[in-house]
Amino acid sequence: MTATPIRIAMWSGPRNLSTAMMYSFAARGDCAVWDEPFYAAYLKATGIDHPMTAEVIAAGEPDPARVAATCLGPVPEGQPIWYQKHMTLHMIPAFDRGFLHGLTNAFLIRHPARVIASYARKRESPTLDDIGFAQQAQLFDQVADLTGTAPPVVSAEAIRANPGDALTRLCAALGLPFDPAMLHWTPGPKPQDGVWAPHWYNAVHQSTGFEDPEGPLPDLPPDFQRLSDLAMPHYDRLLAHSL
Repeated sequence: MTATPIRIAMWSGPRNLSTAMMYSFAARGDCAVWDEPFYAAYLKATGIDHPMTAEVIAAGEPDPARVAATCLGPVPEGQPIWYQKHMTLHMIPAFDRGFLHGLTNAFLIRHPARVIASYARKRESPTLDDIGFAQQAQLFDQVADLTGTAPPVVSAEAIRANPGDALTRLCAALGLPFDPAMLHWTPGPKPQDGVWAPHWYNAVHQSTGFEDPEGPLPDLPPDFQRLSDLAMPHYDRLLAHSL
């Protein structure tokens, strides 16, 4: 009898170690990965202008119902694990979230000041909606209500401080064995990258593993500091549940 595959939905905002985490799971060898399934549907539904918008919509599936069905469908290459890298901001209110029932949901967080400083280098004038913290807290609550327990939360800071330890704890929470292969990958673009990679993935394409711990929090200009202050309550609430 074939075991039921584990479909992991890792929910994060942008600039949050999310692509490195996708590479980490892909390096296992027993795991298919999917880069931001709802990106095209999000751009199509909202009309928001992002770098490479036309290319993202053309390459992706703009129907959110079809994306959700695929998230629950056959795992590529028959792998026993499917890691889906989801952006919380893509789950706008108009998109049905019933598919969450069929996934093993987890949450990846990073301090808002670091997210905002990184995001602003790629796209000007981010808003609270752009960085996904409020949506992440809402999704966390929804998953907790569905399952009756708080889903796993892992911080980018914990991963960079001790990748082996953080990933061991995360894998245990997801019902997986830790694989040391998750700590290293080859540099350069990957077949699983979204079409938007040339704009967003320059730094991660130079990596071969998780980087060392970051230094002090960045100094933000006043408007970005106000944005960070708005995001902090959502971040702190999930941080309290981190592994």
